[in-house]
Amino acid sequence: MFRTVLVANRGEIARRIVRGCRALGLRTVAVYSEADRDAPHVKDADHAVLLGPAPARESYLSVERILAAARESGAEAVHPGYGFLSESWRFAEACARAGLTFIGPSAEAIRAMGDKPEARRRMAAAGVPIVPGSPEPVADAASAERVAGGLGYPVILKAAAGGGGIGMAKVASADELAGAFATATRRAQSAFGSGQVYVERYLEAPRHVEVQVFGDTKGTVVHLHDRECSIQRRHQKLVEESPAPNLDARIRRGLTEAAVAGARAIGYVNAGTLEFLVDAQGGFYFLEMNTRLQVEHPVTEEITGLDLVAAQLRVAAGEPLPFTQETIEPRGAAVEVRVYAEDPARNFLPSPGTITRLALPGGEGIRLESGVVEGSVVSVHYDALLFKLIARGADRAQAIERLARALDTCVVEGVKTTLPLLRTITAHADFRRGRVHTQMVEQGAFHG
Repeated sequence: MFRTVLVANRGEIARRIVRGCRALGLRTVAVYSEADRDAPHVKDADHAVLLGPAPARESYLSVERILAAARESGAEAVHPGYGFLSESWRFAEACARAGLTFIGPSAEAIRAMGDKPEARRRMAAAGVPIVPGSPEPVADAASAERVAGGLGYPVILKAAAGGGGIGMAKVASADELAGAFATATRRAQSAFGSGQVYVERYLEAPRHVEVQVFGDTKGTVVHLHDRECSIQRRHQKLVEESPAPNLDARIRRGLTEAAVAGARAIGYVNAGTLEFLVDAQGGFYFLEMNTRLQVEHPVTEEITGLDLVAAQLRVAAGEPLPFTQETIEPRGAAVEVRVYAEDPARNFLPSPGTITRLALPGGEGIRLESGVVEGSVVSVHYDALLFKLIARGADRAQAIERLARALDTCVVEGVKTTLPLLRTITAHADFRRGRVHTQMVEQGAFHG
């Protein structure tokens, strides 16, 4: 096992990784930008290194500066968290060249799953169902129109080099395609450095269900059950839970079997997640693979009792998985909400500023993962996630009740947040019944 881990991230995930390292007796190194000089994650770590100015490209996205920080601090391993460089195969390769252990999958696995058409090909070859669409990126709007005509409208254009909903454009008819193609390629180029897009059939109001997988260097691949992530805004998740409610046992089994088969087919090592869309008829289709630890990993930890960060560290050090498929027994239910510094009343416009008052809940079954404290400055330069609130219960109803009570006691002043919307969601009859789909926020289900 390595002795010192550099955490190449910020906010709540950096704090979570520091705690995971500390539980194994490992020394931690934080990195920070000038905007984060007084951030909680900097104070949590054993040592901290300034990367550079506030813009992410000059700090958290600078491979050269992160590697220099690792050399300076004596780190032997790098944990990328999520976001930033976590799914950059070039960063994983650069770490290997620098003699650092990258705490995640191989650069090849990251590359294959980051190239969305390639990921679709790999998964289809492994027998994993995929949404019908173009096997390759389309060259121009005319090519996209030919593919869309064969699939039938509506279709969706997706960035070939990225994920997370960035660069997506729904197209309802042929008349809209040229404009949507121009918009999607422009956004893809801006976000991922490649304007290539591909075409898929658009599934109306599907569910978004994912499966946590874990592989080790000994060839073992297991799943840690499923998560429901359907309640989203702009393809970004707001609420996650495990297990997914009202899911037929046949579909649940099919999802986990497909996820393991997909991960095994690419020789996957460390933590990852395969995401699926589930339609109203019970069909499920591979969406993408996140080759990293996910924001919503706490709900899986809460129902399994496992420490996924510790497992990541052990597997990265060459140890076998500390659990087997047979020993991963889910218990109860857990629900997580993400609290962002955004204004839901203004189309989730970011709300930067200083948190002048912060009161966060505790109590039985409540877990908090926060990247801020009272007095923290919410910067315009980074993701607006403030904290995650997780509630566990003997069953889903108890978990939701605990979550609702905890949300009622949350106080955040100085910035606008998604708290009012989250309170509305947790009180909504359809959410309480587990009747959810990915279009609920956009369709106004939680207005009023």
